[in-house]
Amino acid sequence: MRFYHAMAGTAVCMMLADAAPAAAAPDIAAQIAAREAACNAAYAANDLKTYFGCYAEDMTGLFPDGRTTLAEYRDSWTKMIKAGGHVDQFDYADLKIQVAPGGAAAVASYHAQVKVTQPNGKLSDHGLFYETDVWFRGKGGWKIAETHYSKGDPAK
Repeated sequence: MRFYHAMAGTAVCMMLADAAPAAAAPDIAAQIAAREAACNAAYAANDLKTYFGCYAEDMTGLFPDGRTTLAEYRDSWTKMIKAGGHVDQFDYADLKIQVAPGGAAAVASYHAQVKVTQPNGKLSDHGLFYETDVWFRGKGGWKIAETHYSKGDPAK
């Protein structure tokens, strides 16, 4: 029993030692909010280089049609844009940001409204979606390591 309590106490001390100072969390949240704004603006402007530069190379995406990697996502979206498709409108609201203890990760979530013109000229109003982006801070700065994009319920 003593061993368990010693281990639990050590774990708590390690978590507290890793915790970001309280003053750092608002700075990180502001950085993530700025990164979300820049990445979403690039998406809305069909600026693929800037947009895909927001993602970590080992990113995983969970979209309504399944799981994807950055390479697969970049390839399919680039083909769609090169074939004449484009984002017409991307608006987001209700941004919430949570900063992980230690300040090396953060989660951003929001509601998004998306309209896209398909290569055949058909306008697709995707309606309300919920997006969650998991950001990690590494050598290249803040990058999205995981993104989850799911259909929302406009009644809520």
